Amino acid sequence: MSAIADAVPGDAPTGLVDPGYRSVALRAGGLAGRWRLRALLVCAGLVVAAVTLAAVGLVVGDYPLTLPQVLAALTNDPDAGFARTVVVDWRLPRVLAGLVFGAALGAAGGAFQSLTRNPLASPDVIGFSTGSYTGALLVIIVIGGGYLQVAGGALVGGILTAGVVYLLAWRRGVQGFRLIIVGIAVAAVLASFNTWLMLTANQELALTAAVWGAGSLNGTTWDQAIVGGGLVLVLLAAGAALGPGLRQLELGDDAARATGTRAEPVRLTVMLIAVALTAVVTAAAGPIAFVALSAPQIARRLTRSPGIAVAPAACTGALLLVGADLVAQHALPTALPVGIVTVVAGGAYLVWLIIREVRHRA
Repeated sequence: MSAIADAVPGDAPTGLVDPGYRSVALRAGGLAGRWRLRALLVCAGLVVAAVTLAAVGLVVGDYPLTLPQVLAALTNDPDAGFARTVVVDWRLPRVLAGLVFGAALGAAGGAFQSLTRNPLASPDVIGFSTGSYTGALLVIIVIGGGYLQVAGGALVGGILTAGVVYLLAWRRGVQGFRLIIVGIAVAAVLASFNTWLMLTANQELALTAAVWGAGSLNGTTWDQAIVGGGLVLVLLAAGAALGPGLRQLELGDDAARATGTRAEPVRLTVMLIAVALTAVVTAAAGPIAFVALSAPQIARRLTRSPGIAVAPAACTGALLLVGADLVAQHALPTALPVGIVTVVAGGAYLVWLIIREVRHRA
């Protein structure tokens, strides 16, 4: 990625539109676009903060290490000894999974909130996470499969749920508010079904499903980090290619069609990618709530952008999940699954967001 030009308000070259804010043109491979300078700096700051928290996650723990010991382990220093096992085999997969999975949840939430133009729209609220949970539960309880089978069940469950919500919300197109209401209703039905599955399963399987359902990065292995992380990176790259179409949809379907954007195919493809991102994370770590809901709004306030930008949302999601996992591991009297920490923090955020929306509409 390389900067090829920059501009400030009032000095745009002749023939170009002055955007009214500092911007930087970037090109990566076959993709090119113009970024707000503030958004670019915020993303850089978020990445630095997330990497710093990740480094803290490698240092602290029941077997505390110093930063030089961590660097020696990462560089395969022969003097690293047991520190290499602690860092490379135990802590590094968890930290990388936190970064990549957090970015996936942030990007998925940003895509949904951009499509619906509603801050309450996220895979948690409109049922796609619950659908992934249902698919994984069926595999765990009925089939008793391993990680790959559970991952497949979560992916199929999320996509089927998205299809049902999309069809039920369809009325000469899909409007954001109707999509959210239908999604909440479908999520309630699926949550009841999930409870029935847990009550009818034998005790051992129900306990396994309950622990997994709390949403945790405990015991994350290299297989989960590599497979899940690889899928997330492929999906993020596919989503980046649809970025221009997504920005056109923010202007409304009529305006998007006027510029040559095929509104429904782009919307459906973006939804499928966002659902797949959520399903991959759910399959690897269980349902981790509220990161997808809060990350896009935090990013929008940091960047002061008029709409939702997916890239800052992804960076914010990575920071939130790595930070929440550190709190879950080390800041509480008892170590907890990270999903419980995000639920507690995200629940308070959701209440604040609903009160703010009600006051704004009053």
